Amino acid sequence: MTAVVFIHGTGVREPGFSALAGRFSVGVTGLRGGLRIVPYYWGGEHGATLAAGGASLPPASGTSRGGPSVPGAGDDDTAAWAALYADPYAELALAAGTAAGAASATELPPGSPPPDQHLRARLAALAAEGDAPAADLGPGLARAAADLAAHPLLGAAAAALTPDDLPGLAARGLTAQVIAGVLDSDAPLVPAGVTRDAVTDRLAQALGAPAPGTERGARSLALRVAGSAASRAVVRRRRALTEAAHPAAGDVLRYLSRGEAVRAGLRTLLGGLEPPVAIVAHSLGGIIALDTLVLTPLPQVRLLVTAGSQGPFLYESGSLPSLEPPAPLPDHFPDWLNLYDPRDLLSYLGAGLFPGRVTDVAVDSRQPFPAAHSAYWTNPAVYRHIVDRLP
Repeated sequence: MTAVVFIHGTGVREPGFSALAGRFSVGVTGLRGGLRIVPYYWGGEHGATLAAGGASLPPASGTSRGGPSVPGAGDDDTAAWAALYADPYAELALAAGTAAGAASATELPPGSPPPDQHLRARLAALAAEGDAPAADLGPGLARAAADLAAHPLLGAAAAALTPDDLPGLAARGLTAQVIAGVLDSDAPLVPAGVTRDAVTDRLAQALGAPAPGTERGARSLALRVAGSAASRAVVRRRRALTEAAHPAAGDVLRYLSRGEAVRAGLRTLLGGLEPPVAIVAHSLGGIIALDTLVLTPLPQVRLLVTAGSQGPFLYESGSLPSLEPPAPLPDHFPDWLNLYDPRDLLSYLGAGLFPGRVTDVAVDSRQPFPAAHSAYWTNPAVYRHIVDRLP
């Protein structure tokens, strides 16, 4: 029986790790039965903590003069989604502003219902269904729908859009709100773009859209406000973002300065497993596995799979603890499959550094960064590539 050791990346703690490992187990065993899944949870014992409760974090006062750069439109709508994750009400605010600045407003006939009345009713009905209609994204739909149903800008936005465009705008805002909540969790399982789009289309239908894929005009709203929305969100959430980044950044620094304990734990785990063994590791977990396998011959390990790994970059920059360039991988090192997402700015390539020893394979979640770095384990292509290479 092949044992598959799953190693998490930076910033992951319980109960998030159990959910992450469970999702991985379902994904890989769904394609190949008879596997033994062995989680390696190092974050609890070896992960970074703030010993003084965050006394080193800067206060929220003060802002930078320069905001983040405006994402490019690219070849699809990832820049628009990046803006919406930063501010799920970005399109709503822009549409409301468009209505307020219109040269002439259209008066409704006496007794006509407000243009947002039907949408508010549908949002309230959607909220009453709970989180189930967007379960593929994560929790939070019911609250997001209730909040949007009561939002004061909804009426002004409805006045600026056609009845066909308004449900799509609302659906994208709801989807972005749910995913933004997932991104703030301890172990985000970010849905791939195809899942995100399918859920958004379902929500749009529930809110009265005539057919999926007809709201392209409104999507351009998010592209136009990408820079300003992201800038406002970063300023507003500065301390929250700093606090959220510290476990991940701290894990990296702690490992690079005191990594032997986490490697020793992995060696002990691997030493108790019968061959064949495969290791599947995300982000910093891939660096931990890489160093362990370079420093210690472990013949039972036949395959290393890394996803979103910085290991190749650390090696090339002379920062990998176990190996300095131009030294090659040792002969005892197993086959290495390196999965990377072209949109994941924390994933790097190994084949050019270790010719014939590493296979780089691209997997595209269709998510913008940083969501792309957490979307590997909801991408079916990832599991297919892993299972195809398992011993």
